[in-house]
Amino acid sequence: MRTFLNKHKEPNKLVRTIELWALIVLLVASALSFAFGSIKTGASFISAEFVRETVMTADEESECDFEELSVCKITYAGDDASVTIDVDEDEYDKLADTLTAYGYMMHDGRIIYFDHRDVSDAEVQNAYSQLMADEMMPVYNFANASFILFLSVLVMWGFGKEFTTYEKSWFISIMVLATIFSVLFPEESANGVNGVIIMWLYLLDTFLNILCELLISKQSRYNFLVSVFVEITEIVISIVLMYRFATLATTLLFWLPIDIVSFINWSRHKDDDEDELTIVRRLKGWQEVLVIAGIIVWTFGIGYLISGLDIATDFYTNDALATAIVYIDACASAVGIANGLFIFFRYREQWIAWYICAALEAIINILSGQYVLLILKLGYFTNTTYGYIKWTRYIKTHSEKEATIF
Repeated sequence: MRTFLNKHKEPNKLVRTIELWALIVLLVASALSFAFGSIKTGASFISAEFVRETVMTADEESECDFEELSVCKITYAGDDASVTIDVDEDEYDKLADTLTAYGYMMHDGRIIYFDHRDVSDAEVQNAYSQLMADEMMPVYNFANASFILFLSVLVMWGFGKEFTTYEKSWFISIMVLATIFSVLFPEESANGVNGVIIMWLYLLDTFLNILCELLISKQSRYNFLVSVFVEITEIVISIVLMYRFATLATTLLFWLPIDIVSFINWSRHKDDDEDELTIVRRLKGWQEVLVIAGIIVWTFGIGYLISGLDIATDFYTNDALATAIVYIDACASAVGIANGLFIFFRYREQWIAWYICAALEAIINILSGQYVLLILKLGYFTNTTYGYIKWTRYIKTHSEKEATIF
C-alpha cells in the first residue's frame, strides 16, 4: 500500500486545507451537539404541578401478539398528547377503549400525562428525562451524523493520494445525504434499544459499506479488511432489531470467512504493472445458469424455514409484512453469496449481483421504514455503475491471465 501511495502525486494544497478545516468543524459540531443533548437529557425537573385530567382513546394501531411478546405497549391519545402503558396478556383483556390521563405541568411549561393521579418524584423524573431524550433525538442524530461525516472526510484527507476527485466527491456526497436523512427521518426505539443507537449503527453501516464498495471498484484488495467491519456492524444490527436472520446466518457462515480467503486470493493475483490493482475477468454463460438456479432454490428453501420460526420482535407488528421480508431477505442473501463468490474469483459479474442485491435491500428498507439506509443503496447503484465500467475497461485493455483459486 505504501508503494501505491507513493506513486500518486501530492494532492492540491487548497483542497487539503479545505478538508482540514472541514475536519475541525465537523468534530467540534459533533462534540457540542452531543454535550448539549446530554445536558438537556440529564436535567432534573424542578417542579411538577397537577393541572388537568383528560380522557384519551386507545390507538387502533396498538396491536398485541402475545404469542411473540410477553408485554405489550398500548398508546392512548387525545388533545395533542398521549400516554403509553405496558400491559401483560391478563391486563390487556381488561383494558377499556378509553383512559383517564392526569397532566402535570413541569417548571418549563411542558405537560406530562400519567395513567394515575398520585405520582412520585421518581416517576416524574423518569418521564421528564424520557421526554427530553425524545426531544433531543434530532440533536443526538446530528452529533452521530457529524462524527461519521468527520470520519468520512478523515479517510479522504488521510489517504488523499489514493482517491480521485470524482471518488472523493462521490463518497462525501453520499455521506452528506446520509447525514441529512438521519436528522429528517430519526429512528424509533426497538426491542428496548434507543433509536439514537440504531441510527448510529445505520450511519456506521453506510460509511463502511460505501468505503468498501469504493475500494472494490478500484480493484483494491484492502476492501476485504474494511468488509470485516461491515459484517460485524450488520450482525449487530440484525441482533438489535431481531430481523433478517437469513442475512445474519450468511454473514456469520459465509461473508466473514470469504473476506479472509478473498484477501489472500486477491493478493496472489496482483497486476504486473500496477501492484495496487488485482487482475479481474469475465464469467462464462453456463456458470451464470447454475448461479441463477442456486439463487432460486436458496430463496424458497431458506425463506420457508425462517418464516416458520417463532421469533419475537417489536420492529414489525404485521405478520404478513414480516413473512414477505423473510423471503426477500432470503433472496438477497442468496444473491449476496453469489456476489461474494464472484468477488473471490474476481469476476466482473459481481457488479450485476450488486445491482440486484441493492434493489432487494432497498425494498426491505422501504417496507421497514429505514429511509436513511436508502442513501446506502443510492451509493451502491452509482458506484456499481462506476465499478462495472472500470473493470470492463481493465479487462479490455489487459490480456486474460491463468487463474489460480488458492
